[in-house]
Amino acid sequence: MSQAGMVGPLDRAVGYQLKRAAVALRTSMEAALRPLELTVPQYACLEVLAQQPGLSNAELARAVFVTRQSMNLVLRGLQDRGLVARPASAPHGRALPTSLTPEGRARLRAASVAVREVETRMLAPLSAAAQERLLHDLTACAEALGEAV
Repeated sequence: MSQAGMVGPLDRAVGYQLKRAAVALRTSMEAALRPLELTVPQYACLEVLAQQPGLSNAELARAVFVTRQSMNLVLRGLQDRGLVARPASAPHGRALPTSLTPEGRARLRAASVAVREVETRMLAPLSAAAQERLLHDLTACAEALGEAV
């Protein structure tokens, strides 16, 4: 590969730094959620359901960035612990709408506080304007690559 085609120093490679930040965020979230006995995908599922109750397994999987098969395992674990409820049969079609239980809402409140503390720590070096710009820029990058969520 020619010099022009190389990524260059990793400390100047946006993709590398973005992945580094994502791994640091995930690791910190896992540590914050561990005392609540939640994984990051379980927390994300609860958060999405709080904002969009009644989503199907496939819709949740897309929103949480996991496969449908993985989401099925996440939902089963949350359901077994009484954090989400799903009907025994679909009201229409095959999709089973999922909703939070009161225990799920309580666990989500605690988890949201823990995750918000992680995000606050991550964004502390940035001004409010820089935080808004980062959010805007990350959204633009995702959309440029066809990821419009």
